[in-house]
Amino acid sequence: MILRQVRDTPADAAAVREIAGAAFRALPGGSALPPESAAEITAHLARTRHLAVTDPEGCWLAEEDGRAVGFALSMRREGLWMLSLFAVLPQAQGKGIGKLLLEAAAAHGRGCLRGMICASPDPGAARRYRMAGFTLHPTMKLSGRVDRTGLLDAGDIPVHPGNATHKHLLDSVDRRLRGAAHGPEHDFMLAHYDELLIADTLAGSGYCYRVGGAVKLLAATSKRLAVRLLREALARVPDGTDARVEHLTAEQEWAVDVGLELGLTLESTGYLALRGMKPPAPYLPSGGFL
Repeated sequence: MILRQVRDTPADAAAVREIAGAAFRALPGGSALPPESAAEITAHLARTRHLAVTDPEGCWLAEEDGRAVGFALSMRREGLWMLSLFAVLPQAQGKGIGKLLLEAAAAHGRGCLRGMICASPDPGAARRYRMAGFTLHPTMKLSGRVDRTGLLDAGDIPVHPGNATHKHLLDSVDRRLRGAAHGPEHDFMLAHYDELLIADTLAGSGYCYRVGGAVKLLAATSKRLAVRLLREALARVPDGTDARVEHLTAEQEWAVDVGLELGLTLESTGYLALRGMKPPAPYLPSGGFL
């Protein structure tokens, strides 16, 4: 078995997607996962190549007999190390491959005081992260069709579409909430996600990304702004499409209240694993870019 850095190539991106799909389908309930849309597949492949360029020392692939069997994708931004995605093929698990991959990826975060991972409910992954010094914060997910009768009151805070000219605002909000900007990830999200929403008032600022029915990332300097942004994002979910809001910790009760008011279903999922920091709030992390 060898470890090597993930390359910015279609082949490596496809290998990462294949391993991730096989590993997550093998988890309890994984067989019920909906098939990926063409846009989701494109974004998944592009994310791997993006991180292979921005963080080559944090992205590793394990190979046995010339076949990719596991990977770890990580990034560091301004003193914050994040594990974007990590998986090992089911038939290759239990051989120490995951441990070696995580050690290689974690070395990219050497010197970082803070760490952040959106973790699945897999007990083995939870054990690894806890033994690595992460605090595990149980998370929840909201999903279902939006009850639009609850959206009649639009609120008095203006929300408008954002673009690349707002990157300084986005990074400023990021730094205030999680101590580090997303930086080049905003370029990626602007290119691959459906919509960026901005709220910028004298009392504070915030933003939210939406992809189809999914709220991918939301950050705001106050709960009032966060509620307004989430309601607006859910109002823009296309008719006939299920909404999805993930990675909610107990600190995000404001989001739970919005979702329940709009008819969404709440269920437990995995963990937000944090080291050297408390859960940012009001904040809904992106699974891939945290």
